[in-house]
Amino acid sequence: MSAGGAFGGNRGARPVPPEKGVFPLDHMHLCDLEKKEYINCLKTSGHKSEKCRQFSKKYLECRMEKNLMAKQDMSELGFRKDEEREVSADESETARIDK
Repeated sequence: MSAGGAFGGNRGARPVPPEKGVFPLDHMHLCDLEKKEYINCLKTSGHKSEKCRQFSKKYLECRMEKNLMAKQDMSELGFRKDEEREVSADESETARIDK
């Protein structure tokens, strides 16, 4: 068997850092509400993250506001400008139905 073995892998390879780097954990629970809203949405939508994009966006915005991650344009994180209009339209439709 080779020196790397089945579990050792290629020990000569250099580790590659994550694309976005690391960011601090939310030890002070500054974005707990946003995190809980996102997790609840995932649970109620059958873990379909596309249905919870507005909550993930809100969570990331909170992290940026509280300096828990680097500030970036939301388009760099996979959000489009027209999504804001779609969410607003969905919210107004839901409000109209609730009345």
